[in-house]
Amino acid sequence: MNNDKKLKAVAFGEVLWDIFDSIKKIGGAPLNVALRMKALGADVNMISCVGNDPDGEAIINEVKKLGLNTETILKSDNFPTGLVNVTLDESKSATYEILYPSAWDKIILNDIARETVQNADVLIYGSLVCRDEVSRQALEELLHSDTYKVFDVNLRKPHYTYEILKQLMDAANFIKFNDEELMEISAAFDSPYATLEENMNFICSFTNATAICVTRGKDGALLLWDKHLYENTGYVVKVEDTVGAGDSFLGALVTSLLTGKEPQQALNFACATGALVAGSSGANPEILLSRIDDLINQN
Repeated sequence: MNNDKKLKAVAFGEVLWDIFDSIKKIGGAPLNVALRMKALGADVNMISCVGNDPDGEAIINEVKKLGLNTETILKSDNFPTGLVNVTLDESKSATYEILYPSAWDKIILNDIARETVQNADVLIYGSLVCRDEVSRQALEELLHSDTYKVFDVNLRKPHYTYEILKQLMDAANFIKFNDEELMEISAAFDSPYATLEENMNFICSFTNATAICVTRGKDGALLLWDKHLYENTGYVVKVEDTVGAGDSFLGALVTSLLTGKEPQQALNFACATGALVAGSSGANPEILLSRIDDLINQN
């Protein structure tokens, strides 16, 4: 899509602080995707909202330091910056307490945001931001653009309905699920199928998506791209925590595919990136390209 110039991407949705015990780390799935894409060379904007408070100021400063444009991160006087309490179980998998309402529930578009999406190569969005009508309406407006759209399914009970998920899937060119999300949503829409591959094709059959990706944790991922199925069986790392691993996977995959990398190469690169994030603390560790290449070449 964009082989001769820098990929221009926009992520829409939550920016927040993940709280591990008493330690705060910047997060939010769309922001995590945006930061990984930026680290891989894309030109990235983040559309969101923070509170007019110290936590919000700290997020904007951190995002600026990491190279994202902050013109489209607005400040709210009425709602606080988002906070999420993260709990890790014995396997280092995370559960989340997502405080509501937060400033990112109340994203209102400005003209800069609209123009940025119109001029972008790709718009990345998730399902969690649609838990509030204000942000949902802002996203619905942006989904009418002609920009290539990537929907990152992110099921967090009780913050979704199947009706809204269907609308978000219909708007997407590319949908990313984890394996549990794919099976739950397929069953909700009366899929007769039992396997991941069958249900990937099932989702394509009643949405406008032409590409589907499904992550399988330590077992890698499947990618349906241009009617061909690609598979990676995963890379072995010692897991520190799983926070943000799927987001970095998606950022790496989208950046690779939309800058012309072969689908299998792109999937391998994304799986290695996600594995190395899981082997690090927090959602946005620095991952050197040499480490990604080393992990791929070890297998």
